[in-house]
Amino acid sequence: MGKSDKKRILLKIGSNVLTKETNIISKNKIKNIARQISALKQKYEFVIVSSGAIVAAKELVTLEGKDVTVKQALASIGQPYLMRMYQDIFKEIGLLTSQCLLSYSDFEKEQSKENIVNTINVLVENNYIPIINENDTVATDEIKFGDNDKLGALTATLLKVNLFIIASNTNGIYTKKSINLNNAQTIKKVSDIQSLKKEIEDVKSTHGTGGMTTKIEAATITQKANIETWIVNGLNDNFIIDAIHDQSDFTKIITK
Repeated sequence: MGKSDKKRILLKIGSNVLTKETNIISKNKIKNIARQISALKQKYEFVIVSSGAIVAAKELVTLEGKDVTVKQALASIGQPYLMRMYQDIFKEIGLLTSQCLLSYSDFEKEQSKENIVNTINVLVENNYIPIINENDTVATDEIKFGDNDKLGALTATLLKVNLFIIASNTNGIYTKKSINLNNAQTIKKVSDIQSLKKEIEDVKSTHGTGGMTTKIEAATITQKANIETWIVNGLNDNFIIDAIHDQSDFTKIITK
């Protein structure tokens, strides 16, 4: 199988997945992701968009204050620590990683878009897994909203990936009715994003559905680019492999 035959997946990992919903980054979760990527590497190549720099920093330091500049400082402290965890753990499994920091302005300039694509292609061709995060020290949007969902969607679109997987802390998007009945049922397949928006309106965020708005916005971006988006439960151990083999409940947002 030649390099060009591999399907490219953009995997977006949120902080709640990386921490397994605690206050510290889970090395076991990173190892679990590495093992799955290793098991799939004959058929798939991966680009990762990962949150977690601010959480990682909080393991090292306490900074007073709640404003955005404090969060930016935390991101600056936590990012190298987070990358070192990825690098060390992936290396144990035999995988190579690299860091790419992007901000939204990079997606507005033709030259920088071209540079991103070329650089990532070279990395992937040489068996490096690019790990992308928001360049939080210069950009504030993503700290305030979205936990990197939009960054993942823009990157997926730019790279023309075959599949965009958002690892969340729920089994995809649930129907509003089932949540109100306290018996969450996953919407398994959908192409009409407007109907999804209606399902998450006014729902109490007991199941983390508050964060679903940005995921649906992200899927809107990828759907326009003809890329399928899956929202899967990244807290489960085998979440990537199970989704690929259709052995778990998750939401597929298919192209029209």
